[in-house]
Amino acid sequence: MEKTIKAAQGFLVLLLVTILLVIGIYALTQIKGAEDGLKYVLIWGSIIDFIVIFFLLLGLVVVQPNTSVVLTFFGKYVGTVKDNGLFFVNPLYTKQKVSLRLQSLESTKLKVNDKLGNPIEIAAVILWQIEDTYKVCFDVVNFSSYMTNQSEAALRHMASTCPYDSIDDEHAAVTLRDGGDKVIAMLESELNERMLKAGIVIKEARISHLAYAPEIAQAMLQRQQATAIVSARSKIVEGAVGMVEMALDMLSKKQVVELDEERKAVMVSNLLVVLCGDRSVSPVVNTGTLHQ
Repeated sequence: MEKTIKAAQGFLVLLLVTILLVIGIYALTQIKGAEDGLKYVLIWGSIIDFIVIFFLLLGLVVVQPNTSVVLTFFGKYVGTVKDNGLFFVNPLYTKQKVSLRLQSLESTKLKVNDKLGNPIEIAAVILWQIEDTYKVCFDVVNFSSYMTNQSEAALRHMASTCPYDSIDDEHAAVTLRDGGDKVIAMLESELNERMLKAGIVIKEARISHLAYAPEIAQAMLQRQQATAIVSARSKIVEGAVGMVEMALDMLSKKQVVELDEERKAVMVSNLLVVLCGDRSVSPVVNTGTLHQ
């Protein structure tokens, strides 16, 4: 579990280092003209002075904004410094810097099978951030590789639980193509469940690429076009029947012309050809009777 600690300010230590450095340099300049007894004192004093300066400098650590420093003491976790500035910690501590900034990961295009077994290509852009530095440093070997591998696994699993389109499954509650926010929520939930073990939180996830695999893309496109044509034709026929019905009803009410059943059938046939045809109609004018 992460433990945030408050480190001592490093500016006083930096001032002390400056003072000791001046003293050490001054002592070295006095060695040449000193007596033998004093000379040894100055030499050893300078050595000790520079050793102390070295250890004090080892304890200074600079923490940048949105950055943390994880401290360990001979393998034991001590804590994490998250405050920004110059600090002083035990010189024997091992320091590991961990970025807390938002980071973006774009997965590669994955070839997976959807719920109905259709091969599809899918990719996602993931916005993530480190939340628990202890888990990131000590619960996984390499959190960057872990992030990449688990995000692809989560994307594969999510894609396999939904059909690509409602054309394939009319009763599907959520489809990859039209799911929108529901698909995003499923992906974010799947990712957060996997990344929680590594101390990473998913801020946002979006599908960046979604398509049928190349080997079936042409066939699926033709199927979608055929479905669209059938749907459009059904609407056209439905409207044409209504217009024919309205035309016959108005002719009957206004008594424009008296039509028997045979003439009604001919009129209905002609109107349906005109209204449902996908090309312009060339009318034929009949100057005789219906049967001539």
